[in-house]
Amino acid sequence: MQNTVQDTQKPRQGFASLGLDIRQVLMLGVLVVVWIAFEILTGGLFLSPVNLWNLSVQTAVVGITVGGMVLVIVARQIDLSVGSVLGFCAMIMALLQVSPPLGLGLSWVVALILGLALGVLIGAFNGYWVAYWGVPAFVVTLAGLLIFRNATFVVASGRTVAPMKQTFSLLGAGSIGAEATWIVGLLGMAFIIYQALGNRRSRLKHRLPVRPLWAEWVVNGVLILFTLAFVLVMNAYTYPGTNIPRGIPIPVVITLVVLIFLAWMTRSTRFGRYVFAMGGNPEAARLAGINVRRIMVQVFMLMGFLTALAAAVQAARLNAATAGLGTNLELSVIAAAVIGGTALAGGSGTIVGAALGALLTSSLQNGMVLMGIPTEWQNIVLGIVLLAAVFYNTVFLRNRRA
Repeated sequence: MQNTVQDTQKPRQGFASLGLDIRQVLMLGVLVVVWIAFEILTGGLFLSPVNLWNLSVQTAVVGITVGGMVLVIVARQIDLSVGSVLGFCAMIMALLQVSPPLGLGLSWVVALILGLALGVLIGAFNGYWVAYWGVPAFVVTLAGLLIFRNATFVVASGRTVAPMKQTFSLLGAGSIGAEATWIVGLLGMAFIIYQALGNRRSRLKHRLPVRPLWAEWVVNGVLILFTLAFVLVMNAYTYPGTNIPRGIPIPVVITLVVLIFLAWMTRSTRFGRYVFAMGGNPEAARLAGINVRRIMVQVFMLMGFLTALAAAVQAARLNAATAGLGTNLELSVIAAAVIGGTALAGGSGTIVGAALGALLTSSLQNGMVLMGIPTEWQNIVLGIVLLAAVFYNTVFLRNRRA
């Protein structure tokens, strides 16, 4: 017994001393390989500034919603209505702000607030049936998929509603410029350093194991270099016929804010800890005094809010709302979450992993489009990747529990 205790207290060495999630490292490696392969296969188009800028925008909608889906799946539930709710919320926001007689001509701010509130109400509706009546989330959200997809057709009579308010359109097609991009980048680097120092100080204070100093420098140095590279790439794409950099797209800024907030929430708030506790063992969480029903409703409300936010970004990017907007989005979001390491059995998943999963799936689709691969083959490839990810997650969790 003494030997066992001593062994567990030995400092980790080599790669283990970096304290990294092996699944996230593996995903980063896969992402690098995919990017290099597409760069070669597309003759240098894939890693061009214009394509990377467009790739970041294309990832935004899935990136905004995938964090909510992680929490839903961690709580041992599923949400199949994401795409339909996105289309419905986008249509309502469009009808509220476009000029009469097609719409009401309200302020885009009012339309956005009401659209977000609608998403929260739909999430509460889903969560209520799951939490208080015990209806399986699969059934509730499948019903939502049918209801809201067809309600989108009904409220607009199948028409395309456009154009949006000019300022509203910036949510999906605008960018913040070179100077603001540098400010965001420098703030991001400062935040990385602050988080690293604060986390190390806190762990030392509570006598918890910490990384060696060299490992701390390596991990955070790589994060800072990634941030710098991101800023340089975003500023390398200029407006047509000018040398004026576009900077970070506004939908990407929204995505980053959402993901950073969710990552903080899952690690540092009581709500985040309750969700994981509930997903790991619902009965134990209930006996520990956690209001499982209320937390469940709140998880679905958060999913609804993020879906409505993604609806605003998507409608703003297209400058229109169509009856088919968001079709099959739920498949992309669930795939990104699972590829990012979220266990379908519940209780396990990370926001960072899901973000990487969203970027990987978007990269695969983007690269195959550049290569001219038909849509049906794109879906086949994504299906194979999803199956491989589920298999790896299953084996990884089984070995960890062994």
